[in-house]
Amino acid sequence: MNSDLHIVKNAAIEAGGVILNYYKADYEIQEKSYHNPVTTADHAADSLLKEILMDAHPEYGWLSEETVDSPERITKERVWVVDPLDGTKEFIEGVPHFVVSIAMVENGIPIVGVLYNPVTNELFTASKGNGAFLNDKPIHCSTKENIGDMVILNSRSETHHGLWEPYDGTFGELRAIGSVAYKLGLTAAGKADIFASLRPKNEWDICAGNCIINEAGGKLIDLHGNPRTYNQENTLIKPGLIAGSLNAVDNTFEILISKR
Repeated sequence: MNSDLHIVKNAAIEAGGVILNYYKADYEIQEKSYHNPVTTADHAADSLLKEILMDAHPEYGWLSEETVDSPERITKERVWVVDPLDGTKEFIEGVPHFVVSIAMVENGIPIVGVLYNPVTNELFTASKGNGAFLNDKPIHCSTKENIGDMVILNSRSETHHGLWEPYDGTFGELRAIGSVAYKLGLTAAGKADIFASLRPKNEWDICAGNCIINEAGGKLIDLHGNPRTYNQENTLIKPGLIAGSLNAVDNTFEILISKR
């Protein structure tokens, strides 16, 4: 597992370098779907990561936001789950809230997770049973349990569309930033108390971050109260998610469910 973590760390850093070559420069933007852009940087990073990771382990499956999915991955014991540039909208806007996200999943469980922000040079890493780290320093989820004191990292778009208005005054602070994966890394590092989303997310958005949250002493559940197993045929996780320390997640879950 340590060898896989080493491979993933180096791959994430190399992909981050590719992304930086395009950051605040000229590149092509396309719309995959409504409000779902993809850029030259996404594709370049994806191609590089697939080459590095599949060359290292051609027997693994592959699931990436920017690669056409193949049902063959369902048959694999181990699968790479990748978002080459999570936070594309922020990347386009020149806001440094985006990361390379890479996980390795074994029988549905993320056992290696790496997030890399190439602008801030933050490298979040974890492997099952070995703890979580930010730039090689151990990290842990916040242990704060008083809802009124908690900082919740939520979505810019969810805030813009008023989805969090029912919870005004409930939490200490609702802090809207980009990139689901980056929010998970920051939460694992104790820079906020909870990550929460009220909308569905895909496996590639959260898989690496889930591993890092787990190893930082926390957990991630959906808004039905269930943990996620990965490499599913349907990669969409509904209706939303919460991550953070064990008690903080349970307390937040009760509040979010009570007002839905």
